Amino acid sequence: MCRPSPIQAHAPGARPPAVRGPGQRGVGPNLPFIKSSQSFPADYGNLVVTHSVLTIVLMNKTSAISLSLAFSLSAWAAAPKPKAAPKAKKSAASIRAVAAPTKHAVTPAQPGPDGANAVAAPQSGAGGRQDAPLGFRIGGATFTPGGFLDWTSVWRSTTVGSGIGTNFGSIPFSNTPGGQLSEFNESAQNSRLALMVSAHPGGEQVTGYVEADFLGVLPANGHVSSNSNGLRMRLYWVDVRRGHWEVLGGQSWSLLTPNRKGLSPLPANIFFTSNMDTNYQVGLVWSRDAQLRVIDHINRNWTLGVSLENPNQYVGSSVVLPSSDYAGQFDTGGNTGASNPRPDIIAKLAYDGHWAGHRVHGEIAGLISGFHDAVPGTLATNSATGAGGELDGNVELLPHLDLVLNSFFSDGGGRYLFGLGPDLIVRPDGQISPVHSASTLDGFEYQFRRRWMAYGYYGAAYYGRDYVLGPGGPVGYGFPGSSSGSNRAIQEGTFGVIHTFWKQPRYGALQLITQYSYLTRAPWWMAPGAPRNASLNMVYADLRYVLP
Repeated sequence: MCRPSPIQAHAPGARPPAVRGPGQRGVGPNLPFIKSSQSFPADYGNLVVTHSVLTIVLMNKTSAISLSLAFSLSAWAAAPKPKAAPKAKKSAASIRAVAAPTKHAVTPAQPGPDGANAVAAPQSGAGGRQDAPLGFRIGGATFTPGGFLDWTSVWRSTTVGSGIGTNFGSIPFSNTPGGQLSEFNESAQNSRLALMVSAHPGGEQVTGYVEADFLGVLPANGHVSSNSNGLRMRLYWVDVRRGHWEVLGGQSWSLLTPNRKGLSPLPANIFFTSNMDTNYQVGLVWSRDAQLRVIDHINRNWTLGVSLENPNQYVGSSVVLPSSDYAGQFDTGGNTGASNPRPDIIAKLAYDGHWAGHRVHGEIAGLISGFHDAVPGTLATNSATGAGGELDGNVELLPHLDLVLNSFFSDGGGRYLFGLGPDLIVRPDGQISPVHSASTLDGFEYQFRRRWMAYGYYGAAYYGRDYVLGPGGPVGYGFPGSSSGSNRAIQEGTFGVIHTFWKQPRYGALQLITQYSYLTRAPWWMAPGAPRNASLNMVYADLRYVLP
C-alpha cells in the first residue's frame, strides 16, 4: 500500500521511499567580472530560475568599487556548472534552495486522492543539481511547500445539495422531490495548499505544518458567476520532539482518527481513506480539532499517545429537547458556543512491525468525554460521562495489497462519526443520557500496476434510540413519530481506480481518479406507507495535477 508524504498526502500510483538527507546549495552561473555570493536555484522542468546576489568588482590599481545588485535570471536550459564560488558570510536572513528534509517522512505515500503527492526522495540532475523535492531555507529553518490543483465532478442519482462533499445523514427519500431528481456538480474547491517548516534548534526537532483548501464559506450567489470559493484552514500545528518524547499543539487530525503508521500527525501516516468524497466514507472516525498531544515513542515497535482535544456536547437537529431553553447549552447543529465542561481525553497505543514477513499496523484507542447542563427554572445542574473504544489496523496481505479494518463503539461519541447522530439526549428532569453509537470501516487498497491502483471500502454507522415520554410528549432520539433525520443505520460501499499518467520529481504528477459509491440510509421511524430506506448512487471523476 502506498502512503502519503509528510506534507502533502498520498500520491496515487507511486511508492517513493522516504530518504533522509540534507539538500544541496546551488550557485549562480559564470558571468564575466561577476562573483556569486548567494543563490538558490529552483528547477521546474527545463526552467531554471536562479536568484543571486552579485557583486560587480571594478578593479584598478589603487581602489575597488563594489556594487551589489539583486536580480532574477530565467533560462530555458540548465545553466552550466560554475566554478566554486567564494564562501559568503551566512546571516539569519540568508535564503537558499535545499532539498526538502525528510526527517519526518516515514516510508512511502498512501495512494489516496485526498492529499497531494508524496515528496519524492532527492534526485540529482545534470551537473549534480538537486531536482526534487523543492524547498528553501530562511535562517536555520527549511520551508517545503506542497499541494495540488483539482478538477472534481460528481453525479448523484438524487439531489443532496451539499456540493462535492456528501451529506450522508440527509440523502432524500423517493417520496420527495429531491428523491426524484439527479444532480451534477463541478468544482475546484478541493485544491490543496500546504507548507511544512522544520528546524533543529539545540537537541529538539521542531516541525510546523499548515494545510488549507477552498471548501470554506461560499457566498449565497457564489455559483451564479464568480464561484468565489473561500479558503479554509484544515491543519495548523507545531510539533516538538526530543528523544523519545513528542509534544504537539494546534489543529490536527484527532488522535481517534486511524493511523497508517505510528501516531504521527502528518497526513502521510493517517488513514482517512482514498475516497474522492470530501466528507470521506461512512464509518470513518475522524475530526480535525484543536488539541494538545503528548507522544512517547517507547521503542521502534510501540508508540503511546494521550491527547486533550476540543470538546463539543453535540445533539444535532434530530434530538427533541425538553425545552427550548436547553438549546443554548448544546450544539444543535449550529451553536459553536456550547457549554462544554472539559476537553475530550483520548489515549491510543499503536504497534508497527512484521508478521511472517508481512507489514502490520495495529492500534487500540479510548475516549472519555464530559457533558453537563443546568435545568431552566431550578438551575439544578446535571453531568454525565461518555466513553468509547476503537480497534484499528492494516495488514499487508500480499505485496502492494493491504487489508484495512476499523471498528468503533461508544456511549457519547456520536459526533466523531461525522455527526450523523447525537452524543446525548436530555431527559425531562434534565438528566443527561449518552447515546450508543458504533461504526465499522473495512476494505482494501491494491497497487496492481506501477501506474494503476484500486481501492474498495465498506462503511457503516449505527445510532441507538434513546427517548422518554415527558409531560409534553416524547423527548430524545428515535422515538415513534420522530423525524426522518433520526438515523438508525447508514451504509456505504465504494470502489475506485486511480491512474497516474506520469509522475516525475521535476514536473509533478498528472492523475485521473474515478469512483463509484452506493449509499443507504434507514431512520428509526417513517410514517406508514412511506419508504423505509433512502438510497443514492454516486459517480466521481477527478483530474489532478500534483505540484512538484
